[in-house]
Amino acid sequence: MNTAKTQWPDGAILAKLVWKNTTLETWKAATVLGDFVHAEIMVRDTTKYATTGGWGFARWKGLDLNPHSQDINAATACFECHKAASNNNYVFTVPAKMP
Repeated sequence: MNTAKTQWPDGAILAKLVWKNTTLETWKAATVLGDFVHAEIMVRDTTKYATTGGWGFARWKGLDLNPHSQDINAATACFECHKAASNNNYVFTVPAKMP
């Protein structure tokens, strides 16, 4: 496993879409997408977002895409959680290997 820190370039955009799990009526062993929970976006700009590790954060809840918060400190709250991934440029995942 490569343990080198991923260097995300300025302009990189990461998105996370979250659904609850549910099962199919016709096949209870199958796990499928249920209710939509939220969408999260991270935008890399090391100058603009220097105080939050070079990342801008946003989150919208539900199908109506209501902003998680209108508070200017919402990005700081996101960054506090992402500090746990400081060894990977504050990102909890790594780029997928493509064929």
